Amino acid sequence: MPSRSADDDPRLSELSEGQILRAILTRTPPANHTLLGPGDDAAVIAAPSGSVVATTDTLVHGPDFRLAWSNGYDLGWKAAAVNLADIAAMGARPTALLVALAVPRELRLSFVERLADGFREACDALAPGCAVVGGDLTTSDVLTIAVTALGDLEGRAAVTRAGAQPGDVVAVAGELGHAAHGLAVLFGRFRDGETPVPVEREMLADGESDAVAAQLRPRPPIGLGPMAATAGATAMMDVSDGLALDAGRLADASGVTLDLRRDALGADPLRSLAGGEDHALLATFPPDRLAPGFRVIGTVVERGAAGVLCDGESVDVAGWDPYRDWDSAAG
Repeated sequence: MPSRSADDDPRLSELSEGQILRAILTRTPPANHTLLGPGDDAAVIAAPSGSVVATTDTLVHGPDFRLAWSNGYDLGWKAAAVNLADIAAMGARPTALLVALAVPRELRLSFVERLADGFREACDALAPGCAVVGGDLTTSDVLTIAVTALGDLEGRAAVTRAGAQPGDVVAVAGELGHAAHGLAVLFGRFRDGETPVPVEREMLADGESDAVAAQLRPRPPIGLGPMAATAGATAMMDVSDGLALDAGRLADASGVTLDLRRDALGADPLRSLAGGEDHALLATFPPDRLAPGFRVIGTVVERGAAGVLCDGESVDVAGWDPYRDWDSAAG
């Protein structure tokens, strides 16, 4: 859809809620499972399997993103992607998104239009048939994007974090460490605040550009979640806070120990272990049932002493914790 010119781009404070919503909804087509879309008190979404998988995630300016780094399109894409990944991690297929926006009044209409474009194109690329079906709009001094995602299991059982068994292989689909590399580039080369230095993509080398793209517009392997469930995954989760931290959560839920292989963690194993926001899928499988698109990075070795090892040694690496890491994220 065409962008607005600088002379035809009003601030949100100059528009009514209805005008803003119309601008958003004209850019978001209905989802395949929509029985009743936007315009009523709630949407009605079909659940062919009889079960609905639901998740929610919130992005807040400051700890979760910086407007010096991310435009509206980036934020719409990322807000969609991180929620779609949680649905896929349960072995479900995403069906619909509900989006609540708290937006500063001085933002331009083009910003929320591009936000809607990001949501639409992320769904088209990562989870065809899924779309925004409703939500809420309010004002706030701090830009906040809250998304609820729905999914359908299509007759499959949900894959939880609690089913890993000794003898299973540990596998991952998607990239590890790239988003953390991108965040390091952003913090090292660009900044916001009183004297902002915005992102200029032409200043980035190829490897840096790919890493920044992984941070700002992640591409989690959504379609591989249902495939993993069909193949027989015993446990699965989205890697959002770093492999070491999230693998520890899976190990704890299953009551097992995961022994990861350093040589399977890429060129920078520490960044793969500690870096967050990759939104890869971490799963365990019986050795003979590895799903296509997953690569083995370790084994489930025992019950009763839940934890994460790397080449048989304890992993002393922390991932992203929004409470512990608040100062570094907001500084």
